[in-house]
Amino acid sequence: MRLATLLPHRARSPIVAVAAPDGTWIGLAAMLSRPVARLEDALADWPADPAALAAGIADWRGPRYAEGEFAFLPPVVRPPAFRDFYAFEQHVKTARARRGLEMIPAWYEIPVFYFSNHNALVGHDAPVHAPAGSVELDYELELGVVIGRGGREIAPERAWGHVAGFTILNDFSARDLQRKEVTVGLGPAKAKDFATAVGPGLATRDEFADCIRGERLTLEMCARVNGRELSRGNVASLHHSIPRLIAQASRDADLLPGDLLGTGTVGTGCILELGAENTGGWLKPGDVVELEIERLGVLRTPIVARPSG
Repeated sequence: MRLATLLPHRARSPIVAVAAPDGTWIGLAAMLSRPVARLEDALADWPADPAALAAGIADWRGPRYAEGEFAFLPPVVRPPAFRDFYAFEQHVKTARARRGLEMIPAWYEIPVFYFSNHNALVGHDAPVHAPAGSVELDYELELGVVIGRGGREIAPERAWGHVAGFTILNDFSARDLQRKEVTVGLGPAKAKDFATAVGPGLATRDEFADCIRGERLTLEMCARVNGRELSRGNVASLHHSIPRLIAQASRDADLLPGDLLGTGTVGTGCILELGAENTGGWLKPGDVVELEIERLGVLRTPIVARPSG
């Protein structure tokens, strides 16, 4: 099932919606017969009978929203927390090698994450610009994991049961700012917290039953800039599996419905890793970045100039 947070044109407040088979969207509150102000409110007690909900959607004769009548907001507009991991070995090894660094043995022992800015999420087709003082804007191709059922000390063997679904995540990065920040031994900070694109919607975990084998999820991923494919990988290449990311995040801490976890960048999934000299340079105004993940669609972001003043 596909869920999204939409802002209808000329509306002041967003609505949580569910996709219909014809490509339109239906307000989820009407389907559940109760108010749903935020997507995470629905995730906390998601219907135990998806088949009945699907039948209700198919039979719906009420109002619908067609594309062109709304803007996509991030599926969870303001998640309670946003943890971004660093879990693909190829990306880590290549990015470190470009800085003349060896791999850190501890990376293989524990899934590491940082807390990113959960108030700086933007949706599909929302413009993004580099932060002040940066000329090295980069994309990062990641899978986003949204928590449905909260918990604490979640064992890996139980972790899939806490996943509401998946989305596409673009962790935009200002590499020149990041280069300075990490020398201090803390961060990244301003290099990361200006914008993270998420969306277009959330596909619920039940749609991926045939893609999950044990702790492994298999989904193809790619990134394009101005229509040119630069990145390709697969979620299955994660060194630290999604269940183990959840276990680590929930150690001595509560995960809440709507919490967002990023897998980190897939191998080849950013300009830093590929080399700006091989990609046509860093992102610049006028560029369009498209991230695509199998079964999740395309997350598109136009790059614009930073407003003056």
